[in-house]
Amino acid sequence: MPTPPPADVIEPHTWTDEIQTRAEFDRRLATGSLVGLTVQGLRLDLDPIPDLTGVDVTGTLFVGCRFAARQVGADLVRRGANVVPPFSGLPYPTQPSHLYTPEELATGFAEGGFAAMYDTRVYAHFRTHGGALPDVREALGQRLHDHGVDNALADATRAWLATHGPQSVVGVMGGHAVRRGSEPYRMAAVLGRELARAHRLVVTGGGPGVMEAANLGAYLSTRSAEDLAAAIDLLATAPDFADHHRYTAAALRVRELFGRPVTPPVNGSEPATAFRADSAALAGDLDWAGCGGLAVPTWLYGHEPANLFAGRIAKYFSNAIREDTILRLARGGIIFAPGRAGTVQEVFQAATKTYYGTDGVSGAYVFLDRAYWTRELPVESLLRPLLAASPFGDLSDTVHLTDDVHEAVRLLVR
Repeated sequence: MPTPPPADVIEPHTWTDEIQTRAEFDRRLATGSLVGLTVQGLRLDLDPIPDLTGVDVTGTLFVGCRFAARQVGADLVRRGANVVPPFSGLPYPTQPSHLYTPEELATGFAEGGFAAMYDTRVYAHFRTHGGALPDVREALGQRLHDHGVDNALADATRAWLATHGPQSVVGVMGGHAVRRGSEPYRMAAVLGRELARAHRLVVTGGGPGVMEAANLGAYLSTRSAEDLAAAIDLLATAPDFADHHRYTAAALRVRELFGRPVTPPVNGSEPATAFRADSAALAGDLDWAGCGGLAVPTWLYGHEPANLFAGRIAKYFSNAIREDTILRLARGGIIFAPGRAGTVQEVFQAATKTYYGTDGVSGAYVFLDRAYWTRELPVESLLRPLLAASPFGDLSDTVHLTDDVHEAVRLLVR
């Protein structure tokens, strides 16, 4: 195993040469120079259409921008710019300017059911173009999309981290097959609710089961415990995620009855679906964090219905990037509810980061259900001696086991 990379290689950077909003673009344009800047995902074909003819664009990179005519892009290239236009024929943006919202992923459901949803249509396209092994054109489109999600995620979390610090972000991992209404589902929902009420940003993998329950609890964190129980009872009428249409319809009904939408404002950016967003406004808005937290799913698992209870959704094509992103963010600790191979993989992937201090100081690892994690899948017996041998000293005291949701929360917010 190689040694971890130097700190400056992995620490987040703020790039001042990236333009992601029309307001910032217009401000820079007024100076007469866009030299060396990167312009991402803007609708430059909308009124007022900018006049670029007299502007210095030497070394400017336009990624995923739309122009009023093809000739505009060609002229920019002739004058020294680099232009990567949006790919035609894709159901997703090649340079999304903001994270997805539940409303965006569910677009089309009301008119055509589950098959007509934006999320489902993107997954169908993903499958028909090679799935995890796409053709070259599709691979480039997916990589550009995921890079846009990376940027949008950095923008969306920057204000939260500046206000609350990295130790305020808590991951919740666990089985995707946990049925709505079951006792493990209810425990995960209470967990998410209490973490959000303690001003923790709840981060999940964005799937069903434990992940949906944790985001649901965070989504209803300002509502009563009775409301949360009633919402779960309604969801339990469609307990199995394999029943895609009923499962999604029940989630949307809960949102209608118990929650509130957190919808991006309209601006001149490339739409993720039918919506357009000002990424700067979204970056400074923390309302979403207390209205469901963050979900980080992948279309690799697109056969699972979208988790519609997170405030923001960083959906990737690459599962490897998505896994690393979740664990990199969750510096305030991780709760592991019972799960199988995927959850165990996350346990030791997280342990590798803690062992080497790859992303800085780690929070507690809290394993919910002592019997499960000591007898059925005894990861504790491997994890403690591994962390005890860390180059940074004995870190085995970061491992905790409990059967009590409330104790699990106390271990993370003390």
